[in-house]
Amino acid sequence: MATHAKTPSPEPKPEAEKSAGHSTIALLQRNSLASLVQTEIERLILDGELSSGAKLTESTLADRLGVSRGPVREAFRMLEEAGLVRTEKNRGVFVRDVPIEEALEIFELRAAMDQYVGRKLAQSVTAAQVKDLRQFVEAMEQATKAGDAQAYHRLNLDFHDRLLELTGNSKFTATYRKLVNELSLFRRQNLTDESMAVYSREHRQIVKAIAARDADAAGLAMFQHVMNSRERTLQNYLQRQAAASMVSMPAALTASIV
Repeated sequence: MATHAKTPSPEPKPEAEKSAGHSTIALLQRNSLASLVQTEIERLILDGELSSGAKLTESTLADRLGVSRGPVREAFRMLEEAGLVRTEKNRGVFVRDVPIEEALEIFELRAAMDQYVGRKLAQSVTAAQVKDLRQFVEAMEQATKAGDAQAYHRLNLDFHDRLLELTGNSKFTATYRKLVNELSLFRRQNLTDESMAVYSREHRQIVKAIAARDADAAGLAMFQHVMNSRERTLQNYLQRQAAASMVSMPAALTASIV
């Protein structure tokens, strides 16, 4: 009767090797979860649910998102690198509050960068990409008709981010996103029924120029679109300052002005 050689059992892995493997998996899981948490907190900030200057606490956000505090802490670090939050020693983490002077400077930089985007896309866009951009414009026009500023704001951010992606320049895209994220609160405050209608017309003009492959017109349309937003931001800020001054005036003085 033939005998069969017994297949040797694999040697057990050393404890140190198993521990290292488990640590790697745990690290990947934590990093993946932290990225998801970062994305959600970023959405809350960009949508205005977490307002400029608001204090962020690990425990509150961990409970809200159903995660432990570790991923939230790591998300804070990534959000600080992205320019959306700031950390103050012994005070905590806050949604970044951008001074109006800095915001106006960022708008000017963004206008120059968007001019490049418009020119670039007019030279390289495909028919399928134009169709995609037109769908964004149509969705924003529907949000305008419905008076839905929240939906419009999200679509507007996605539209401009899509334009950015279509340049195919990853370094430019990363730099632009970090810069423009800081304007999110101002961009949300600029939205009214009137301004949404104006912005929608400007968006349609941008896509029309890109589709026509007119680099000069596309670049100019995008530059002017951002500079118009800059002017609206300044006017809104001045109006809020004037209103705040009236509120803080003594009642007798306010009555005499009226």
